[in-house]
Amino acid sequence: MDPLISTPFDEQSTADEVLEGVSLSGRSALVTGGSSGIGLETARALARSGATVTLAVRNPDMGARAAREIAETTGNDDVRVQELDLLSVSSISNFSKRWNSPLHMLVLNAGVMAVPTLERSARGHEVQFATNYLGHFALTMNMYPWLERATGARVVSVSSMAHYFSPVVFDDIDFHERPYDPWSAYGQSKTADVLLAVEITRRWSSAGIHANALHPGSIPTNLQRYTGQMMTPVQYQKTPSQGAATSVLLAASPLLLDVGGRYFENCNEAPVTANPEPYSGGVNPWALDPESAERLWELSIPFIS
Repeated sequence: MDPLISTPFDEQSTADEVLEGVSLSGRSALVTGGSSGIGLETARALARSGATVTLAVRNPDMGARAAREIAETTGNDDVRVQELDLLSVSSISNFSKRWNSPLHMLVLNAGVMAVPTLERSARGHEVQFATNYLGHFALTMNMYPWLERATGARVVSVSSMAHYFSPVVFDDIDFHERPYDPWSAYGQSKTADVLLAVEITRRWSSAGIHANALHPGSIPTNLQRYTGQMMTPVQYQKTPSQGAATSVLLAASPLLLDVGGRYFENCNEAPVTANPEPYSGGVNPWALDPESAERLWELSIPFIS
């Protein structure tokens, strides 16, 4: 087994610290959910390092405000906004059709957490799985031609420590038979996000495309709108800029050139363990299982058409 990848950064590092001295001039980044929270801080750090950044957002007005703020705080005016609804196949398709240049960094950041009652997308999928995983799968598939045209493109899949709550339950992903539980549904979607990075790397690394997944940490953001508050003890919480640090590390740091199919937290690769100590981190083996990754990919293909 390859040794775990370690970097000079840790849980206290910020996104700007991770990218200090890194020039992203001439490179493009797409960040879903880039108008608030760690998505906003991810976009800001990438823009500060010179990247052309596109915010893919459901609310264009909110996205426009975020873009103006990023431009003002970084001095980079090349920050764009495009509408994207991850629950809509047509929205994803239309988004990709508007794109017309190589894409170097695709950050799959948008998400929803702990929806209290069972909700389904228009196609009948449980809404957390549909938003957090299926929408991002479809977007990534549609953006493949542009990723391929970039030199060493990277895909960043924002997962969560909550992937420990559930594997992908292939026999009943959408809770038709089993009782709905908000946290099991969220955990399943976050496991799927890790498996996506595993399979992207297996299938596309020969085209120079690598993907990794991450746990950003516990950060007070709009993600808590259904839970009402942070449940993580304050000593384990992060600021949004600290939460974005691992995302930008995976998206742009030269330390991770040609690295893929792995899971990171606190700016370092996480150990594989099925039984972590509370708040100690790690990645469950089921999230890195290559057979599950391939099965999930094949199962997801109908969603893009």
